[in-house]
Amino acid sequence: MAKIIISREGVVEQQVQLSKERMTIGRHRHNDIVLTHPAVSGEHAVIVTILDDSFLEDLHSTNGTFVNGHRIGKHFLQHLDMIKIAKFQVEFVADGVRPLAAAAAAEPPLGQIEVINGNNAGKQMALTKPLTTLGRPGVQVVVINRDADGYAIAHAEGAQPPLVNGAAVGKQPLRLKHGDVIDLSGTQMTFRLTNPVS
Repeated sequence: MAKIIISREGVVEQQVQLSKERMTIGRHRHNDIVLTHPAVSGEHAVIVTILDDSFLEDLHSTNGTFVNGHRIGKHFLQHLDMIKIAKFQVEFVADGVRPLAAAAAAEPPLGQIEVINGNNAGKQMALTKPLTTLGRPGVQVVVINRDADGYAIAHAEGAQPPLVNGAAVGKQPLRLKHGDVIDLSGTQMTFRLTNPVS
């Protein structure tokens, strides 16, 4: 079930499950979601949910309803849309990826690393897991993270930072690109995408 997270000046005031087909937002107490502020109209807006889809409609409010910075009349809500009503920020959180969107979402490219020097030169390893750690504990360890956007590398352990293309990698994840060279305590590896997106 989708929900909205209502905050004012960065402080979350309430979270509301969109449990009814029609939920009104406004200043008056009879609304499903009451926002007490003089700039909010008595009946300001309504969220209508049909199956997995939610629509936000402004009810001819005085000060308007905004989604992602644009004033709207009626708007089909998408996951993480930011609604602004007077002083309130309202984040729309979908209850999961819609089945059609999940089917359309492309599988992230599969990456691998190949050792290019030392005793293990030529050795390859596919990066199929969400997290892969490389290196020697206590000496130098990196974590390679796989997500929908591809791969990122971060320094996890050790005094000396690992290098990517000769530049030091910090604790903040760094996006890996096809052909990047990783240097881990002198062992060099090439990062490759098996199906790079052109």
